[in-house]
Amino acid sequence: MFYGAPASRAPDGREVGATRALLRSFNALLKRSDVTHVAVAFDHVIESFRNELFDGYKTGQGIEPALRQQFDLAEEAAHALGLVVWPMIELEADDGLAAGVAAYGDDPQVEQIVLCSPDKDLAQCVSGKRVVMWDRRKDEQLDEDGVWAKFGVAPESIPDYLALVGDAADGIPGLPGWGAKSSAAILARYGRLEAIPDDVADWEVKVRGAAKLGQVLLEQRREVALYRQLATLRVDIPPIETLHELRWQGARKDDLEALCERLGEQELLARILRFRTTTA
Repeated sequence: MFYGAPASRAPDGREVGATRALLRSFNALLKRSDVTHVAVAFDHVIESFRNELFDGYKTGQGIEPALRQQFDLAEEAAHALGLVVWPMIELEADDGLAAGVAAYGDDPQVEQIVLCSPDKDLAQCVSGKRVVMWDRRKDEQLDEDGVWAKFGVAPESIPDYLALVGDAADGIPGLPGWGAKSSAAILARYGRLEAIPDDVADWEVKVRGAAKLGQVLLEQRREVALYRQLATLRVDIPPIETLHELRWQGARKDDLEALCERLGEQELLARILRFRTTTA
């Protein structure tokens, strides 16, 4: 959803600013000639299996009621535009996107997969220039070289990196004293947490405060392993759609007209690239 979207009221008085912004953004995306197949993952509930693993994991606290009340509308908007919708219940939206990468990433028909999100945990899905992230607001694309430049580690080490430094957005605390530079330096050499020697004397990388960092890591091996589990995206529940079914065929005219009338967004209809010819 669009945090910080301008407030806007529907004809019935309901706040719909985020939904209207989402519709416009989706429509702009669909007008690009290089966009052919699209799926959108939505969190049906804020809590997931990760909350059962760790009490400190993110919850729905702090989400503005006006924004929360638009979650269903946002999903309806994606469907009306003709997009494939992946509703996530036990897993999270980022898990759904990661599962999509795993399902379609090796298909020879796929030229490139673009993850339209700046969420740090999705960096673990990046592969070369074939699977990239795109920050819509900044219009910045992050490929594998970009992950190295931004985080100092390989994509496959991102869960380990987030376990060490923490991820405030997801409620992952990380380990005391382990900052971005020290974590990147160690993981650039060892890759995974379990490969880091217990004895600091065996470390092949020099980092400031190594003795203290090593002590913290040794004492909190169990905790940091849990944090990595929280940061690791699940790909074991693949999407049911075939690649062909992800191809965008056009918006659903009747559904979109009805939705735009409720939102007070009728002018959007004239900007739709095409409408589908079937009712599927």
